[in-house]
Amino acid sequence: MSQNDAGKLSLILLLAPFVLWIGLLIALPQLGVAYISLREKIGPGQYTFGVANYVAFLKEPIYWNTLLRTASISILVTALAVVVGFPVAYYIAKVARQRSRAALFLLCLIPLWVSELVRTFGWIVLLRETGVVSTLLQAAGLIDGAVEFLYNDVTVVIGLVYTVILFMIVPIVSTLSGMDNALLEAGYNLGGNSFTVFRRIVVPYAMPGLVAGCIIVFMLAAGSYLTPILLGGKNSMWFTEQIYDQFITRYNWESGSTFGVLLLAFTSIVVWLALRLSGQNLASTVAKG
Repeated sequence: MSQNDAGKLSLILLLAPFVLWIGLLIALPQLGVAYISLREKIGPGQYTFGVANYVAFLKEPIYWNTLLRTASISILVTALAVVVGFPVAYYIAKVARQRSRAALFLLCLIPLWVSELVRTFGWIVLLRETGVVSTLLQAAGLIDGAVEFLYNDVTVVIGLVYTVILFMIVPIVSTLSGMDNALLEAGYNLGGNSFTVFRRIVVPYAMPGLVAGCIIVFMLAAGSYLTPILLGGKNSMWFTEQIYDQFITRYNWESGSTFGVLLLAFTSIVVWLALRLSGQNLASTVAKG
């Protein structure tokens, strides 16, 4: 075997697990879901193909209103994750000492050592009517009786931001770590103040990591199930709950598949619009972020 053939074989062996993972666990299931979404049941075990499931979705306001509500709250969660995560990422990448960065990263990673279910129940323990927050406020004399902080949109947003914040911090840290400090010094030497240097130098340089973080956070928030359901309770209107209801409760796989395809398509459109507005493209964002 020649050296060239050996190199090709090595490349194939290296890429094979990734290609199989993409094909078997992502591409094929999505194609299967899209196929089922186009089936129309006309009798017991009898199906035809069409877009009736999509038409039924559009005719039911509660369905697409929930999809729009899920997307809008996910955008809010993404914006709050940027506000909270960017300063943390900047401190880790450019302010903290080299020895301290690993420890700070470890602190960010600790919540991921616990499952999402346990983390969400932690918020329930804190915010329920007899929870830690309500008890402390009563002890401080700030409230007269127990207050229920759960089962509203604010709690859902807080829980989602806490769940996804790390996925905003890591890409930004990765990008800012490659920025030469001489760029910051040059900005100050040219008469720029802190805000100008941040706006004209730091943010443009961090944009690939920032956009990558926004994409990941938005998709995770829109596709979340446990956090909105547990923290939002019966008042929660989250699109993934409707998908679960169609598949598991009603055993209507055709409608559930339709909802899944629409969620993927809608979130992909939002991501595409965000890339266009930010002047980024997916290839460069993934490569640099």
